Amino acid sequence: MNASSEHAALVDGRAVGRDRVDALLRAVPARDGQPRPEALARAERQRRRWATQVVVTDELARRACADRGIEPPAEVAPSLVLAVAETDVADLGSIVAAALAHSPAARVLLSRLEAEQIVPEAAVRDYYDRNRDRFLTRAALRRGVDPFGTVTEADFVPYGEAREQVARELRRAAGRRAFFDWLDQARTAVVYAQGHEHPGDPSHPDHEHRH
Repeated sequence: MNASSEHAALVDGRAVGRDRVDALLRAVPARDGQPRPEALARAERQRRRWATQVVVTDELARRACADRGIEPPAEVAPSLVLAVAETDVADLGSIVAAALAHSPAARVLLSRLEAEQIVPEAAVRDYYDRNRDRFLTRAALRRGVDPFGTVTEADFVPYGEAREQVARELRRAAGRRAFFDWLDQARTAVVYAQGHEHPGDPSHPDHEHRH
């Protein structure tokens, strides 16, 4: 394949058009602070590879929704890409965070995977017991209570009141892990055109091991 190809990638032999990548690139401004021409060219090459991953993730998510009998959400124009929170980038990596902001199908799939997770009661209780500092009452926080010092049970939100919050957080984390597992597997069906490889692919000289 060559850089002039009309497709950026093939998913199970079906083309993902370069126009979709170009549209996303137009919607996401390039970063500043690349003064040298060679640095600018390298950054732009990596930006194209990054955008390809976002678009391919959207395509894979659409197909996964269809396979699960989920009505694929309407496609959102790249100009309407949601802002990506820095915390999401830190937690998910820039590609997945941007894909979830860009792709309604990816968000629906993540939500479905999260809903499918079963969190054992023992895991919820264990998290509560090991993270008691997260469950201080407001009164204890106002008094500056040290959760690892002298405290009483009255200083903590009871397990029965905290349980649903803990279960929801653990289910969310398990759903994200399931999403990553799905994406890793789904990507094995993707063949990238030259110039659209994964940014961390060591087969090209500009590779960066960053997600």
